[in-house]
Amino acid sequence: MDRVRKGRPGVRRRFGAALAVGAAAALAVTALAAPAQSAAAAADVNVAKNAGFESDLSNWTCAANSGAAVTSPVHGGTKALKATPSGQNNAECSQIVKVKPNSTYKLSSWVQGSYAYLGARGTGTTDVSTWTPGTSSWQQLSTSFTTGANTTSVTVYTHGWYGQSAYYADDVSVLGPDGGGGTDPVEIPAVPTGLAAGTATSTSIDLSWTPVSTATGYTVYRDGTKVASVGGAATTVTGLTPDTAYSFQVSASNAAGESAKSTTVSARTAKGGGGDGGTVPKHALTGYWQNFDNGATVQKLRDVSSQYDIIAVSFADATTTPGQITFNLDPAVGYASTADFKADIAAKKAAGKSVILSVGGEKGTISVNSDASATAFANSAYALMQEYGFSGVDIDLENGLNPTYMSKALRQLSAKAGPKMVLTMAPQTIDMQSTSGGYFQTALNVKDILTVVNMQYYNSGSMLGCDGKVYSQGSVDFLTALACIQLEGGLDPSQVGIGVPASTRGAGSGYVAPSVVNNALDCLTRGTGCGSFKPSKTYPSLRGAMTWSTNWDATAGSTWSNSVGPKVHSLP
Repeated sequence: MDRVRKGRPGVRRRFGAALAVGAAAALAVTALAAPAQSAAAAADVNVAKNAGFESDLSNWTCAANSGAAVTSPVHGGTKALKATPSGQNNAECSQIVKVKPNSTYKLSSWVQGSYAYLGARGTGTTDVSTWTPGTSSWQQLSTSFTTGANTTSVTVYTHGWYGQSAYYADDVSVLGPDGGGGTDPVEIPAVPTGLAAGTATSTSIDLSWTPVSTATGYTVYRDGTKVASVGGAATTVTGLTPDTAYSFQVSASNAAGESAKSTTVSARTAKGGGGDGGTVPKHALTGYWQNFDNGATVQKLRDVSSQYDIIAVSFADATTTPGQITFNLDPAVGYASTADFKADIAAKKAAGKSVILSVGGEKGTISVNSDASATAFANSAYALMQEYGFSGVDIDLENGLNPTYMSKALRQLSAKAGPKMVLTMAPQTIDMQSTSGGYFQTALNVKDILTVVNMQYYNSGSMLGCDGKVYSQGSVDFLTALACIQLEGGLDPSQVGIGVPASTRGAGSGYVAPSVVNNALDCLTRGTGCGSFKPSKTYPSLRGAMTWSTNWDATAGSTWSNSVGPKVHSLP
């Protein structure tokens, strides 16, 4: 959220439509869930050469010298590919591999960084590709193709996106019959070591272990029963019973098969119930309150409309300690003292409202990417909750986040604050197009303590809906078809809200009239008021709606809250 306008209108308008249209086929594969893996036949091998870039760029060609082998970060071995787009160069690195005609190959690679694509062309049948909008930790891209009757070689490639930062790739695999060019054999991975239990809430336990270089995935067992399949070396096991002891094991797998299970680690859940959203009602209206003057109506918290159930104070500030946050009350908002501000928070809470602290915004520089920074975030956020009386936090990091460490930070904060902590998120549309994205991963990782995700349905251009079709912002279809991705991608309907600008001045693009928001709410909860897109089912427990900002709402005569607020509060 921008201190001038919320979001990044220039970037979103430039890339939103192109990415949505160009990647529609790929996102149809990755948007909601990755396909299940099956063990390859014994004769299948990795026909890619130097698949882990251990021999630098041998066998690979990178356009305009855009690629190089680096020693950090790596997924397996000692090296990985780093490729940097520039100008009209999307940093494509490719290799021609020998294949057999009329044969099926599974194509995969581990990637990290900005927009990363993986594909194959010249297959003789249908060329394929898949992509991710970006991640700060390694994730696996995977697809498959079948060669034509006369196809003996195929070009496999990775590339980034124009004007974006570098991406990394490692452990490329083109798994199938040997085409006569030699192989990189695939073996069953080693047994994982270092399994350890971390933060435990009343309904979840964090697990982590040492990565296995040749593994493409891991299986987690609870008391001997399989409970999860994950791509990375950490997960959170949810749905547990309070104050109960559990034992866990993990195995590693790749196309050759699954390893034996690791040694067992035991852990116990905390006492008490899970996060219940504190005083947040079943259907809630969220508004961001500006701790600065940017031309919108300057408000004190006491002046914020009573229609708002959650008020997100924008924003926390970074310190010189990684992950640590603080809050500085801006004199421009007119408070005589910090004590006066705290009294307003207390009064809102006494009226049944939740006042939370928003972390990030368009200019936010807070980064949580290590155990130390996760702890620093949790400790400092909890200290601010105690000092000011905040009921929780909002995560609005628009410059990317690390799902592993942000999840750890939020769980540590929840363990300190207790089950009534309010936790909200405000991702951009591109952040919630795929469950493989860092924001979506984080939301799913902390689902048991999450109150609501209010995605920003603006400053984005055209995007894909859950039906694989492209929708333009500013319409009821844009709101409903994109909400459907979250609703069908693992979030509970009570954890999904619609985020829109309160007026045309609140964002660079994407404003819709309150009546359009109300139609979208009716469409999703009752099946009425829909446009051309109508979800296959209704979601009566949908949480509600959000706006940037209460100040821009007040500037426009509170039209937005006076219209959308009653609609939200009358939902079934």
